[in-house]
Amino acid sequence: MTTIRKSITFTEQQDKWIKRQIEKGDYTNDSEYLRDLVRKDQADRQKLDELKAAIQEGLDSGISDKTVDEIWREAEERHAKKHA
Repeated sequence: MTTIRKSITFTEQQDKWIKRQIEKGDYTNDSEYLRDLVRKDQADRQKLDELKAAIQEGLDSGISDKTVDEIWREAEERHAKKHA
């Protein structure tokens, strides 16, 4: 994997925060901390994109003739199958 060097400017407060995370032993250096933040942001955004897609799918599907209980039951069944 190719790495790219970047120059980033932080406020003094932000720099102190990062240093505290390193001092606590959560990270070994600034780069490790920042890479972890990027990975978490990527995962969060992927979840958000999936949620937006699911909402759009629901909107696009139109109005259902099923009851709320039927819809809920089907959703629970799909969830159980997905996580089985």
